[in-house]
Amino acid sequence: MPSSNPSIDQLCINAIRALSIDAVQKANSGHPGLPLGAAPMSYVLWQRHLNFDPSNPDWSDRDRFILSPGHGSILLYALLHLYGYEVSRDDLKNFRQWESKTPGHPEFGVTAGVEATTGPLGQGTANAVGMAIAERMLAQRFHRDGQDIVDHFTYALVSDGDLMEGISAEAASLAGHCKLGKLIYLYDSNDVSLDGPTSMTFTEDVARRYEACGWHVQTVVDGDHDLDAIDAAIAAAKADTERPSLIVVKTTIGFGSPNKAGTCDAHGAPLGVEEVALTKRALGWSEEPFEVPAAVRDHCREGFQRGVELHQAWEKRFAKWKQGNEAQAGQWAQAWSGELPAGWDAELPAFEPGSQVATRSAGGKVLNALAKNVETLVGGDADLSCSTKTLLSDAGSFDGQSGAGRNVHFGVREHAMGAIANGMSLHGGVRPFTGTFFCFSDYMRPSVRLAALSELPVVHVWTHDSIGVGEDGPTHQPVEHLMSLRAMPNLFVVRPGDANETLHGWRLAMMRQSGPTAMVLSRQNLPVFPETDAHGKEGVMRGAYVFSDPDSEPRAILLATGSELSLAVEASEVLRQEGVPVRVVSMPCWEAFQEQPVAYRDSVLPPSIRARVAVEAGATLGWERWVGDQGSCVGIDRFGASAPGSVNYQNLGITVGAVAEAVRCVVSHLSQEASGSGA
Repeated sequence: MPSSNPSIDQLCINAIRALSIDAVQKANSGHPGLPLGAAPMSYVLWQRHLNFDPSNPDWSDRDRFILSPGHGSILLYALLHLYGYEVSRDDLKNFRQWESKTPGHPEFGVTAGVEATTGPLGQGTANAVGMAIAERMLAQRFHRDGQDIVDHFTYALVSDGDLMEGISAEAASLAGHCKLGKLIYLYDSNDVSLDGPTSMTFTEDVARRYEACGWHVQTVVDGDHDLDAIDAAIAAAKADTERPSLIVVKTTIGFGSPNKAGTCDAHGAPLGVEEVALTKRALGWSEEPFEVPAAVRDHCREGFQRGVELHQAWEKRFAKWKQGNEAQAGQWAQAWSGELPAGWDAELPAFEPGSQVATRSAGGKVLNALAKNVETLVGGDADLSCSTKTLLSDAGSFDGQSGAGRNVHFGVREHAMGAIANGMSLHGGVRPFTGTFFCFSDYMRPSVRLAALSELPVVHVWTHDSIGVGEDGPTHQPVEHLMSLRAMPNLFVVRPGDANETLHGWRLAMMRQSGPTAMVLSRQNLPVFPETDAHGKEGVMRGAYVFSDPDSEPRAILLATGSELSLAVEASEVLRQEGVPVRVVSMPCWEAFQEQPVAYRDSVLPPSIRARVAVEAGATLGWERWVGDQGSCVGIDRFGASAPGSVNYQNLGITVGAVAEAVRCVVSHLSQEASGSGA
């Protein structure tokens, strides 16, 4: 128990601090500095402003709170514990342990009340922008006759490290441009990073940078003690509905630690048993670990009771709204469940066999057809819609004030675009997509990885997928990206071979609820095959399928993806005429194929046929999974070149002749091997 009788506010703040350092010390791992310094601003926000209901963590109109510097996760867990969420004292004691509710960085879906998976600095800043965008979109869609059923704020606690990262600058620029007035950052400005004082690397005027981006900026000079100033700043930020807000809160990292406060020593390691005891004494706190006075629990209960009452009032408003908006009420339920509406794919286009269509163009037609019936489908591109074909026709440009428009113009901001799309998905009620050139997926990779980890159904449209880009040269030719992304758990990478497979790839992406999907599409025209029209629907959903079989038992299998499917088809015809019967397998999605039963996989790739050749205009690493040790791959294990696409294919050996010769070599080698063993 505390040794003195400080004010109840200070008692609650010190409870947050004590729980945090106790958990870090017990785990012998973690980051005590941020919780000690940021506890006052976090307490004021949660106690006086944040609207939430711990008994219903998924209440759609709750305020969102993101801890962007996820290394300070124990601060969030302490808040969740004190404010009624299902985070027990035992969970705090189990901090950073195997399968606990309190992992080292917050993970969406693991802990009730955690709104986003954070830790890679800067990601949470952009997630918050995405949540604020989703809030405005849904408010506009479902607002009727003065009945506001979507009207909440998005808060993010951000750090010096977050605001050093380039992704945060991109996100701030877009948020200011869109005038997202319901977005508020609390900036824990403690002037210390992992290696030492931020003055070593970070001397810019952050406040003026955000002002230049169109943000409302305030500064709280004494964030360690001046709770009223923090309270007033949050109230002023909420009152400014035409600008996002940054509240610069000057704090002391490791506040209360006699020997480590204000230094980098408080950042990323336990204080130590002796320093924990000294810190608690300085705070007037009991040395008994994980102790929380009853007065603190009672006071925090008063704080979250405000949110419970607001939720109850919202439920009454929502019931009244439903009575006059039956059709929209059904749409509301579908939006939040993620279910697709009846007839969602009823208007998908047809593509004429024998025609020539770039899969990016086919993808644009499919996307627009889907958007007609799936109103939750929203998104945009990195200033490339005329090339990626990802503009929703007649859907308008997103307006951050009214929420109107389904096309988000992200600008040349791929880093932030991926994380903003994640934030939109995390918010719920929308199905976001993004668009850019495939080579720039590298800029988005950290966000795609977090989407995969968080099981977010975001769709990324990545066009200009190969050396077929042509004259733009190797800087824009993504030769290693397919294999790199296939290595990522829970990401479906779909590289369709023609327009029909593109259509079915979008169907796969829309039906997938448990992770992101990449649609990797061609710049150049590709032939449309009758086989994909006949077999592509089921085949793409299963990841791979038999595109064609010879009249007699196949001696070899050709596997292909994307633009190289047509090369495999031509090569199989050359080989047929030579008396070498070949099965062609289209394999647009490795990940979906891997999930199929063994019996299906073996029916497509019979183990008895060891003569296998894969063809793909990219790195060959990884294809041995499907072609085996005896197989071969026609690919590109170097960077591309600046030349017309057809010239690139010819000079880099991605040709019908090269594919046919690879099959001949594999068949010959295996025949000689069989003859040798027989002799």
